[in-house]
Amino acid sequence: MNVVEVAAGLICREGRYLIARRKPGAHLAGLWEFPGGKREVDESLTECLQRELREELGVRINLPIPYRVVRHDYPEKTVELHFFHCAIEEGEASPIDCEEIRWVRPEEFINFEFPPADRAIVEALRCRTEGRRGAP
Repeated sequence: MNVVEVAAGLICREGRYLIARRKPGAHLAGLWEFPGGKREVDESLTECLQRELREELGVRINLPIPYRVVRHDYPEKTVELHFFHCAIEEGEASPIDCEEIRWVRPEEFINFEFPPADRAIVEALRCRTEGRRGAP
């Protein structure tokens, strides 16, 4: 089974992360995710993320910082998700190639259904936020 490489952006502003809802008819339609998409041939993961966020949200981002890689086997394919922290440098995010977008605090992630491959990241971001809140 071939592996689909995906770059996804963890865009945080004022303690809220940007999440996008997948369009009807898409793989995992209706679920929420961190925006991004499939890497094209001869494209770096950074270039992929920059292109995908421009196409999907109409924004230009700064240089993405690698965060984590998650590999997940779905019945029909294996995905390798490369998550990056990044910030919007230009433009205001709008749902160009997704159903809708929301800015959500990590503790609110439980109110949204994410694909299985994203759940480890969702949990890590929630734990990191809860850990900071509990610190003196």
